[in-house]
Amino acid sequence: MFHTDLVSRSSTTIRRAWSGSDDVAWTEVGEGDPILIGGWWMSHLVHDLEYEPIRGFIDALARHRRVIRMDAPGSGLTRSSRGSSITVERHVAALGAVLDAAGVQSATVLAGSSGAPVAIEFAASHPDRVSGLILSGAYLRGADIAPEGDRDALVDLVRRSWGVGGRVMSDVFFPDATGEQQRAYLRHQRASGSSEAAAEALADVYALDATAAAGTVRAPTLVLHRRGDRAIPLALGAETARAVPGAELRILEGTAHHPWHGDSGTLLRNALEFAGVDAAELDVVEASQERPASRPDAPISDRERQVLLLVAQGRTDAQIADELYLSVHTVHRHVANARRKLGVPSRAAAAAWVTAHPD
Repeated sequence: MFHTDLVSRSSTTIRRAWSGSDDVAWTEVGEGDPILIGGWWMSHLVHDLEYEPIRGFIDALARHRRVIRMDAPGSGLTRSSRGSSITVERHVAALGAVLDAAGVQSATVLAGSSGAPVAIEFAASHPDRVSGLILSGAYLRGADIAPEGDRDALVDLVRRSWGVGGRVMSDVFFPDATGEQQRAYLRHQRASGSSEAAAEALADVYALDATAAAGTVRAPTLVLHRRGDRAIPLALGAETARAVPGAELRILEGTAHHPWHGDSGTLLRNALEFAGVDAAELDVVEASQERPASRPDAPISDRERQVLLLVAQGRTDAQIADELYLSVHTVHRHVANARRKLGVPSRAAAAAWVTAHPD
């Protein structure tokens, strides 16, 4: 088990990997087989860990694997020349440079959103360096995300007003956020870079195209996509899975685009199991916005109690999932975890226990 304080700003050691005109910033935490998280639009190695959903997501991965993170060219702490657009070739070279600097020959690559076409290009051009590919909220071609006029308008809005542009993007990336969650997300966005840097990086995102490379990928590939993703529609994720030979598409419930928002626990379990972690050994903590804190003396968590009280009322897993904004899989897992903790043989017995032991 790795301590949570390994994933904190104070203990983050920033390392450097030279890649052409890019001085790529990277860091790592945890032990075991490596997972490389490629940089996405506007990442920042330090500020990301000040944002609770990302910190929790990285911490959950690091309990099982050596997690290597990087800021992509043009983003965060990576120092890049902006003489021209940052192409997919520069992104691919940066991934290789980070693996070299980390002393890693081959890694599972976990990529979300704009990191997906870059990871596909890397897997296609460096098949010996990618043991597995996990794509979340993926697409092949940036031009397919929205019509050209809409893309240009959003880039211009972000450049002119990071505050307004950030709010527009947060409504798309995290539509079910509470007011507090949205404010935290906006603070994180603004801390990650200037409006000019964000606009230039967004324009580069729209220029990415891994269509030709996808058909030559040989690494085992898992495509995870939330059904209600508004930033990258499910159709683009399904297209990605069809284009990569042998890729598996798993459709998850929810609307959040980034993997650390919404039901992050379900996404993490799918990703870690695909990366070779035994399901019985998984220790995944849900994102903080997904569950209330447990009382220290309680045998089950408050979320498990909440689920079991609804079971006691005769609700099905699907009905509970709708009411609590969870996936059916997550509801089933909460029931199974509560049964195990209580040592009871059935969901009915677990439900009977919570009714007999009120707060």
